[in-house]
Amino acid sequence: MCMSDTIKEYEMKKTLKRLRSIRGYGTELISIYVPPNFQISEEVNKLKDEKSQSGNIKSKTTRQNVQNAIEKIVQYLKLYNKPPKNGIAVFCGNVSKMQDKPDIRLFSIEPPEAIRANIYRCDSSFLLSPIEALFDTAGMYGILIMDGRDAIIGILKGSQFFTEKKVHSFAHQKVNKGGQSQARFERIRVDSIEHYYQSVGDAVNAVFEKYEFKVNGLIVGGPGPTKENFVKSKNLNYQIKVLGVFDTGYTDENVGVKELLDHAKDLLSEQKVIKEQKLIGRMKGEIAKNGNVATGYQNVKSALENGKVETLIISEDAEIHKVRYKCNTCGQEAERVVQGDVVEERHSCGGYLQIVSDVDVVEEVVEIAERSGVAIQFISADSEYGKELLLGFGGIAALLKYK
Repeated sequence: MCMSDTIKEYEMKKTLKRLRSIRGYGTELISIYVPPNFQISEEVNKLKDEKSQSGNIKSKTTRQNVQNAIEKIVQYLKLYNKPPKNGIAVFCGNVSKMQDKPDIRLFSIEPPEAIRANIYRCDSSFLLSPIEALFDTAGMYGILIMDGRDAIIGILKGSQFFTEKKVHSFAHQKVNKGGQSQARFERIRVDSIEHYYQSVGDAVNAVFEKYEFKVNGLIVGGPGPTKENFVKSKNLNYQIKVLGVFDTGYTDENVGVKELLDHAKDLLSEQKVIKEQKLIGRMKGEIAKNGNVATGYQNVKSALENGKVETLIISEDAEIHKVRYKCNTCGQEAERVVQGDVVEERHSCGGYLQIVSDVDVVEEVVEIAERSGVAIQFISADSEYGKELLLGFGGIAALLKYK
């Protein structure tokens, strides 16, 4: 069965969460990023050079762990003829909590967007920021930065900006003609400005249409009054909401866009918080009146199976497992839902309840929701609303169509 994009993203975020928790005893954790157009053979050769250089590491334990990790990555990469379509990130190193008993583990992630740079790093923690930036945790935003002559239209996904279209105009150039010619040229100039605004509007509309208007809104920036005049010109599709207009000193793809995003960071953060606040607020309102809501794994699963769910709400930090145990002494089996880490337990007969199977129930409910066409919303555990969902309601809830 083909894994859906939602479950893939959930699995990747789980892997990232695990990787964040790992710390090396020395600089022995290796992170590599291989872009889609990079030769696997070239990456393997680079790693072999790094392995040779690691012979200079003074600590025998660290040196051995680094060399073993590099060799493990080399053998893994040899399974590929070429990188996947978006490249691949590989993380490998000693994850053992006991320094004298190394446990070299390898993790790999095929990201949702293309990796842009070839990176090798060996440190006491894994380098995760390049791949975390590729996750669209706050949704997509349209970006327009413009002055009187040039406009750049793009999409912000997470913290990555992608240029979609560029528009150029000579509209705001002034002419120095006298008499009747001056008035005629002024009319031409005004018409050309209107044409420029229409061209920019058409370009923005086309980008939003490309993404089926699933873009949260438009952020506009640039020097001077051109950007405000454009917003007032009413050339945007009625479905496009302008979230903010900001002054910037530049309009290029590097400095100008960075400056605009710096000005808009509070707005972007606020938009995500507002979205989560509305969702959790509605959920709590339904709970208060014993309305159309279900909380906890069993209730949510039952509602999904009966076709009652409108929106499935899950904390990104939800750790919920359906575990089947078997006693190693009396052979009795038991099944229970476990929050957090899964560990072996003592049985009443004095034996140990050993783990027979461990099912991630978040994946289970997401699969049911997707088969039923139910909307799925993951809530960041960093926000107060995400923490409330995780701690107060077990990390999983659902807004219902009916009870």
